[in-house]
Amino acid sequence: MKNFTFPALWLAPLFALFAVLLSACGGGGGGDSGTTTPTTPVAVTLRSIAITAPSTTLIVGGATQTYTATGTYTDGSTKALTGLTWTTKSGGSTVVQVTSAGIVSGRSIGTESVIATQPAAGTVASVSGSVDVTSIAPWTQVAAGGNQTIALKTDGKLYSWGLNIQGQLGDGTNTQRNTPVTVAGNSTIWKQVAVGDSFAVAIRTDGTLWSWGNNLFGQLGQGDQLPRTVPTQVGVAKNWTYVAVGKSHVVALSTTAATTGPAVVSLWVWGNNYASQLGDGKTVDLLVPTRLGTDSWLAVAAGDAHTIAIKRSDQSLWTWGDNTYGQLGNGTTGAKVGVPTQVGTANWSAVAAGSRHSLAIRNDDGVLFAWGAGESGQVGNNSTNLQSSPTQISDASARWTQVAGGVSHSIGVRNDGTLWTWGRGVEGQLGQTVAGSLMPLQVGSLRTWKAVAAGANHSAALQTDGNNLSLWTWGLNTDGQLGNGNNANAPAPVSIAY
Repeated sequence: MKNFTFPALWLAPLFALFAVLLSACGGGGGGDSGTTTPTTPVAVTLRSIAITAPSTTLIVGGATQTYTATGTYTDGSTKALTGLTWTTKSGGSTVVQVTSAGIVSGRSIGTESVIATQPAAGTVASVSGSVDVTSIAPWTQVAAGGNQTIALKTDGKLYSWGLNIQGQLGDGTNTQRNTPVTVAGNSTIWKQVAVGDSFAVAIRTDGTLWSWGNNLFGQLGQGDQLPRTVPTQVGVAKNWTYVAVGKSHVVALSTTAATTGPAVVSLWVWGNNYASQLGDGKTVDLLVPTRLGTDSWLAVAAGDAHTIAIKRSDQSLWTWGDNTYGQLGNGTTGAKVGVPTQVGTANWSAVAAGSRHSLAIRNDDGVLFAWGAGESGQVGNNSTNLQSSPTQISDASARWTQVAGGVSHSIGVRNDGTLWTWGRGVEGQLGQTVAGSLMPLQVGSLRTWKAVAAGANHSAALQTDGNNLSLWTWGLNTDGQLGNGNNANAPAPVSIAY
């Protein structure tokens, strides 16, 4: 039989047609019916947690903050998280406290990490996020005397610095400090403090009275003349409401509820009495608090050896003690006055005392008056003469809210928040580079000053810093009384860190 062959030119079209027919029939290859095998979905899980805080700075004793958490998932989505476990890195609440709802509060000065955790579930591991926070305690009050300064913070603790030869810093030592140290005892319930030449007296929020430092004249009120280097309670009374100290004597107020009518605010005195500054008509030192009269008092202040007070009933002004420089304001000089004696007939709202001069703010209009020694211009009436009766400070239009006196300088805050100083300025205590001023000079241009204090030749003041108060000091610093870490005098305010 003869073989039949196709020419090559015929074969090419036939193969092409065959390929088209195969394509139309679905390929005819692997028996695929047109279905696909289902795949298992990938699980979306929490990948990370980010904590949002209103602020990473907390104020000890201040408002709480609510922290929130946002989760980021493996598919890139995010959402707010609830049901988390909130803790601190340390596991405790010494510095920062956090609740199960993420409410955070400052407890003491320091740093801590706040952690939010989603617990593990089944085979899914736990996930955590954290944020570092700082807990600070701004200043709330400052007092100065001699060559030392003591201030109170929002954590309720007292901090001291400066000269400490008599244990007046209350830290259990006699070591001089040029930065703040905590007053011994670690109490967090201090309310008010006053600083003398080399001792201090303070009141706690429970109304108890405490003292420490030099006690040569019984000014610690302990019934003896032994110094203390740590706070020691004075008696057992729990109704003390205010204390002021002079160079080595103390005047304090205690409040007792009356059967009818307003509470009685009685005046108590103790310590050095060589010039009858205790007002009992004698010159014998008193080693324990002793009540003076039966009147009710509004305010008190003490100088080196004189005392000023305002009666509660009519806001009249009363003075007693040394009057060598006319510091009692009774129109005379020289003879001491042994018992409280009224000065004029005006009504007063606040009093302060320098070493040998006095200051007072009139109640009716906020005008400031001063009297006593004036050799450095500390009376502020553009003169170096002593003044034996209340003399209006220069600038009759000024209205004052705070005032304090040092050895030979004065410092005050006006009702517009401006800060003013006058008197001796050689050591920088006026907050500006002048040797002195016979009239008030404004310190800077800020209108945020709130309170002032004066030591022998240094000054301190509190200024509004946002919602908090910042502390500033200036002047003599040979004993570290400015608290800024060195012993160089400062002719301008320097900030003392929280």
